[in-house]
Amino acid sequence: MHRDRSHSQAYLALCGWTNLLEAHRLAARGKRGTRAVAAFEFQAADRLLALRQELLDGSYQPGPYTHFLIHEPKRRKNSAAQFRDRVVHHALCRII
Repeated sequence: MHRDRSHSQAYLALCGWTNLLEAHRLAARGKRGTRAVAAFEFQAADRLLALRQELLDGSYQPGPYTHFLIHEPKRRKNSAAQFRDRVVHHALCRII
């Protein structure tokens, strides 16, 4: 879905290459050995550019969450966003 509209300076900063690159670094911190991070980092520049384009043209949609149980210190349900969505979360937190 393409939207003909101008973006605010803050939104352009969110979609900026350096912001997304740093957000990728922050999202991967402490998770480098995981399958999701390894899959994203294979052709990371291409994936970040595609993510940037989705953000700019309004077609970005967050993926489904993974749900799992944690048993310590008590049993509870937890949910985790997909890695590419965590990159967007970090990019947004760097701007606001």
